Amino acid sequence: MANLLDPELRRALAERVRYYNELGIYDFYRRDSGAAESGTMQHAVILENPIQPEQRDEMTPRSKAAVAVPFVPAADLLEVAIPKPESGVTDSVQALRLIREDLGDCTRCRLHKQGRKQIVFGVGNPKAELMFIGEAPGADEDQQGEPFVGRAGQLLNNMIKAMGLRREDIYIANIIKCRPPGNRTPERDECETCSPFLMRQIAAIKPKAIVALGAVAAKTLLAINAPMSEFRGRWFDFRGTKLAVTYHPAFLLRDPRQKKETWKDLQMVMKELGMAIPAKGE
Repeated sequence: MANLLDPELRRALAERVRYYNELGIYDFYRRDSGAAESGTMQHAVILENPIQPEQRDEMTPRSKAAVAVPFVPAADLLEVAIPKPESGVTDSVQALRLIREDLGDCTRCRLHKQGRKQIVFGVGNPKAELMFIGEAPGADEDQQGEPFVGRAGQLLNNMIKAMGLRREDIYIANIIKCRPPGNRTPERDECETCSPFLMRQIAAIKPKAIVALGAVAAKTLLAINAPMSEFRGRWFDFRGTKLAVTYHPAFLLRDPRQKKETWKDLQMVMKELGMAIPAKGE
């Protein structure tokens, strides 16, 4: 690619990549071409992220889904990317510490001015085989600095226990690390700014499987705008890791009828990880 770039354009791209690196963003989306009528995403600037407008689990889904396009490392686009602080670190504990230090007392998006008390980085086993990823911290999480500690967190704990695991066996994080005011849905630019740190956490932990909790997490991670019915019950390849989607515990609190369907999703995950599935009634 380098030989095809005009020197002035190359310098401009280099400056843009360095700018994003300083924000803590090292990976970028690339959009595939496609006609609008086909429902696929259009070509955009290399450094633009294709996250679609989010919808909650219970909202009516759009009829057309976009094609998933994986993250493309900046170094593959332009050979000027600054190495990540955790580059070359093989110990996941140390890598996560370096990522957290790089995140700092983050002021990269508007949420730091909108009432967040603290950053909710993530919690759990740095060497976990299974990782749960939700949408955003709520009030309890913002207060305690740990993801999923409120009512939805209690339900998630029960889900984990039903799988025969403990909370400390897995790793839990969110798409964004600051509470949106009023627990509103994270906005596109907030996800774009914050999610690269999550990608770095995933790369450090290297889980065997990821469970995306809810539509916001699924659509952000997979860059696909689809209804939950199309996400659930199947595996997605996410940067070499198996990813499954199920309902967010907060949604299950509003609609307990979906707990049975969620258990089916978790059983699929257990089977993939070679875990024993409890007999009915246990």
